[in-house]
Amino acid sequence: CYLAFTGPVVVAPAMNTRMWEHPATRANIAALVARGVHVVPPGEGLLADGDVGTGRLAETEDIMAAITARLTGQAGPWAGRRVLVTAGGTREPIDAVRYVGNRSSGRMGMAVAEAARDRGAEVTVIAANVDRPRRADIAYRDVATAAELLAETTDAFATTDLLVMTAAVADYRPATVLDRKLDKSAVDRLDLTLEPTIDILATLATHRRHQVVVGFAAEHGGEGLDRARQKRARKHLDVIVYNDVAVAGIGFESDENALTIIGPGESELTVPRSSKARCAEHILDAVAPLLPVV
Repeated sequence: CYLAFTGPVVVAPAMNTRMWEHPATRANIAALVARGVHVVPPGEGLLADGDVGTGRLAETEDIMAAITARLTGQAGPWAGRRVLVTAGGTREPIDAVRYVGNRSSGRMGMAVAEAARDRGAEVTVIAANVDRPRRADIAYRDVATAAELLAETTDAFATTDLLVMTAAVADYRPATVLDRKLDKSAVDRLDLTLEPTIDILATLATHRRHQVVVGFAAEHGGEGLDRARQKRARKHLDVIVYNDVAVAGIGFESDENALTIIGPGESELTVPRSSKARCAEHILDAVAPLLPVV
């Protein structure tokens, strides 16, 4: 496996999905990103080996757009706008070692952040326990718990034009946290008392001034879309992005997703199963008309 260099842009060659997902490949990509290189990832579809997945050479227009933007210093259509993205999932400690958490990997949030930066925006990511490659031209703040996520997001929100809240925030946390590791041999049964965390998204949406606010609704099962619509109204969101986590192979811990973008206004857009990078583009396209003119 090799990478073809084009100035500050690298284009991943055609390969199969196993090669793209191999730890050595991912480590090399992460090293390039950390050095400020823009990586054009492979596309999806039918591969040379007959499989369907990630590994096709990126489309020519995508490669040329990346090269043009990097080599000419093109500012992009979102230049001057500030975008805040939360990504990952919070972990609420039980003791010094154990925690209550969720399966969110941060892939969707990182895809949104990278898409916004490629449009020229100044992007900050509040990353809750995210182990993903990072770009030198995006600012990152690492957090662990819902309380830390609230503090960092609130701090950055005042100067933000767009908040995209993809992070899976714990609804509850242990009421009592031990400052040491609980010795399991000392107890036959562990009972936890949980208390609610603060609803970060609703709090920020209620107190916003000019900001556009986008939420996510990871629901499970047939009534999820209606619950997402209700969540949007209840939390006063401009847009909410719904996905059904009951569907195998998408959402949590996957590079693919399938979405319904609810809003702005009465509009709804269904995005069939596709890469999270492409889903991110659809989300940003939906909210673009709401952003202030700069």
